[in-house]
Amino acid sequence: MENTVFEQTYPLVEQLLGLEKMVARLRLDLQALKAPLPSHIYENLSALERALHENSRQAKLVLQERAGLLALGDTARLINSTLEVDEVLQLVMDTIIQLTGAERAFLMLRDPEGKMITRIARNWEQETIKEEDFAVSRSIIQRVLDSGEPILTTNALEDPRFGSHHSIVVHNLRSILCVPLKLKETIIGVIYTDNRFQSGIFDESERDLLSLFADQAAIAIENARLFASLRRTLDEVTELKNLMDNVFASIASGVITADLQEQIVLCNRAAEHILGRSMTDLLGRRLDEALPEVAQEIQPHLKSVLQRKEPIIGLEISQRHPQRGALDWRLNLSPLKDADQTTQGIAIVVDDLTEQKKLQAQRRLLERMVSPAILGQIDPDQLQIGGQRVEITILFADIRGFTAYSEKHSPEDLVAVLNRYLAAGAEAVLAHEGTVDKFLGDAVMAWFNAPVPQPDHTLRAVRAALDLAAAVEKLHTELPAEAHLSFGVGIHYGEAVLGWIGTQKRLEYTAIGDSVNTAKRVQENASPGQILITDEAYQKVKDYVRARPYRPLQVKGKTQPVEVWEILGMKE
Repeated sequence: MENTVFEQTYPLVEQLLGLEKMVARLRLDLQALKAPLPSHIYENLSALERALHENSRQAKLVLQERAGLLALGDTARLINSTLEVDEVLQLVMDTIIQLTGAERAFLMLRDPEGKMITRIARNWEQETIKEEDFAVSRSIIQRVLDSGEPILTTNALEDPRFGSHHSIVVHNLRSILCVPLKLKETIIGVIYTDNRFQSGIFDESERDLLSLFADQAAIAIENARLFASLRRTLDEVTELKNLMDNVFASIASGVITADLQEQIVLCNRAAEHILGRSMTDLLGRRLDEALPEVAQEIQPHLKSVLQRKEPIIGLEISQRHPQRGALDWRLNLSPLKDADQTTQGIAIVVDDLTEQKKLQAQRRLLERMVSPAILGQIDPDQLQIGGQRVEITILFADIRGFTAYSEKHSPEDLVAVLNRYLAAGAEAVLAHEGTVDKFLGDAVMAWFNAPVPQPDHTLRAVRAALDLAAAVEKLHTELPAEAHLSFGVGIHYGEAVLGWIGTQKRLEYTAIGDSVNTAKRVQENASPGQILITDEAYQKVKDYVRARPYRPLQVKGKTQPVEVWEILGMKE
């Protein structure tokens, strides 16, 4: 209906213009004829001409207003049709210039610091204005910002409000129309239009039209800002999610999350490897289905975590897998909570301890074979075959009567008793931080002062021998009389070559040299329960021990007899 009325307005305006011209021509023709007509006829024709002129002018205004409203509607729809507002605003500013006859149009917005920044600047040629040509009236812009009301001046140079302002005079500004951009009574910027060459370009209709458009533009700009902020937030969230996904995927521990129904929601690649199942086999399945081998063992713990809402840390589980063999896992079970601390499920962190357990078992076995002091010095990357000359105290302890005992007992009984005596010997040495080199059948070889230096190493060896004697006495209270054996001990102080002997495939950390042989020969001459010590060693400890001279020993490999002392105990 509205469109029909406006469509009918166009021919009406043409008819009014035609009548106006016809009446004017008739009046002029009558005047030219100088016909003797009553004066009121001429007056009526003049009045009719003026009425037709006014009606034509009003009709033109209606058409202009109609065109403006249609343009406003189109631009409003265009602005609100997209959140990418910059290109739209350029098109809208071009439309404003066409509708108002402005030479230039600027859209300015406040930055976070409150400073006005030009967002869009266009001219009548539909070109973007360069920043060096931003010659506008800052005083008019500031007044609009302060008052929140539009300002219209048909000739700023002659307007008493602005004519004396520096920017008006310097830039020769004439027609200016500036309206505020308001959002919920908050002024976020202005739309500034002007014409530097013509006066009287703008009137109240352009002012009202531009004000209506500014209201639409303010909403569109705010929507665009909100959208941009949302998009930045979304980008940040996406980036954070990608980061978390990468972190989640790169965690060495297996991570599994399940909902309150114990159905798996997430898992990482490490979980796939540790559990030996693909992600497609895990996601969406219940925990007891995904982990059938340990389901019965962990099920009570899962229920406890969900009921008590407290984590269980360090739960170790051992199992035997049909294809993968023995497996050892450590699990941490935690309630999975949201931002409101409401439990939404359960998180399981699983570590595969299988290899670690194997290494620990191997080390425990190695510690029974090699002194812990030696193990602490081993660097697998720095192992080199060879040794160095050091001063050490060597101790040999051999079980006396073992050969006769072995003839009367089974191998199983023999090994059981042997281990009791050898263990006593090793423990006595280790208690004084000595190094057990090896077990030679029913004998123990050890040394002191290497690989860790010990200033009192000879005294340590003597104390170890006395402790061994005490340990043997204790064993005699625990073993049957037929298993009462004793050690003969030999101790010597001297130089030896200490280091890794052998090949890369088979290495032994040991001491070799004449001093080692001497200690062994002295031990061979010791009676059951007797501790013999060479004179070289005795001189190191004579102030601390009770000893008596023993007969010189003529031992294999020595041209001169070896001076020896028998240790009786420690001085009080």
